[in-house]
Amino acid sequence: MRRGGPSVLGIVLAGGEGKRLMPLTADRAKPAVTFGGTYRLVDFVLSNLVNADVLRICVLTQYKSHSLDRHITTTWRMSSLLGNYVTPVPAQQRLGPRWYLGSADAILQSLNLIYDERPEYVAVFGADHVYRMDPRQMLTQHIDSGAGVTVAGIRVPRSESSAFGVITPGSDGQTVERFLEKPADPPGLADDPEMVFASMGNYIFTTKALIEALQRDAEEEHSVHDMGGSILPQLTDRGEAALYDFSANHVPGETTRDQGYWRDVGTLDAYYEAHMDLIAERPAFNLYNRSWPIYTHSYQLSPARFNAGGIASESIISAGCLIRGQVTRSVLSPGVVVDPGAVVQGSVLHDNVHIGRGAVVRGAVLDKNVEVPPGATIGVNPERDAELYTVSKGGVIALGKGQLVT
Repeated sequence: MRRGGPSVLGIVLAGGEGKRLMPLTADRAKPAVTFGGTYRLVDFVLSNLVNADVLRICVLTQYKSHSLDRHITTTWRMSSLLGNYVTPVPAQQRLGPRWYLGSADAILQSLNLIYDERPEYVAVFGADHVYRMDPRQMLTQHIDSGAGVTVAGIRVPRSESSAFGVITPGSDGQTVERFLEKPADPPGLADDPEMVFASMGNYIFTTKALIEALQRDAEEEHSVHDMGGSILPQLTDRGEAALYDFSANHVPGETTRDQGYWRDVGTLDAYYEAHMDLIAERPAFNLYNRSWPIYTHSYQLSPARFNAGGIASESIISAGCLIRGQVTRSVLSPGVVVDPGAVVQGSVLHDNVHIGRGAVVRGAVLDKNVEVPPGATIGVNPERDAELYTVSKGGVIALGKGQLVT
């Protein structure tokens, strides 16, 4: 934070393997997956922290982290004159010859970062969600409450609770009474029995409380050493956990439609649907909010070009694209080429994808460098697609980086 304010160290948990996003995570960590044409998933959390003046941030990495490390080091350069930084921190095996056992163990093995910085508070945020948030508002509530930890929560249908950590608030609406990790049948909220508070994976700790909780957890033989599965239940049982209602958070430039937007894009269907949220006339999530920008790497490419009758509607077209076919309701990353007669509908195409003459691509996510030959089809014959490619429960067809199309 700025001088005169509380000192905050940001720790971003970015070591996730992201198995449910395969094949997009076959060659990279989940936070490095492209989103919205030009962004990486990690850009959203880093932008939120930096916009809120949290300017010293450590990104803990582990799984296939090369592209993530490269993106952070080439994009997120802060002022060294002022002592600010965003730095990737790989697993270092400081406590013995082992990798991270869980998200709590990742921070335990990286306590040197906290000891060196000596912050009053530590913001521990996840790296793979799409949203805008001002963490300062959460920090203010945390300080006022005197809690050891404050966890950000968002209302979701009770039927979806098995995918989240679920928070049961106390009668004051702020104290955490219970914290259940991915329960099958949790109790609903008092004012809406069909809804629960889901943890967003964002926590603010008082530094002393975090260190003591990690040390207690390290001594628990049967612990899973996870923030949601171990640390939050522990601090809840001790009466030291508080809830921050994300619906109360506001950022400059938000619209009534995208205020409170948050998506966990951990599955292919969620990833695809979040992209469709971007392209409406009144998008559910607005990438064009200049008052709370999402920062990323700027490609040195020429503007997108349309030739030979090429057309695009209800779509995001990035720099360096060449459109000579028809594109509708799609998101195209830099360098995509769509040849004459080709049709792209409801799809997400990553960097340098080439759609050949007369080819048809519908309802698909194509990772970078995929080449669709002339006349080929994806999303036209479901039975054939299921034999050749990854198909999600919702019917989204996904091809990995450079995967061959027949």
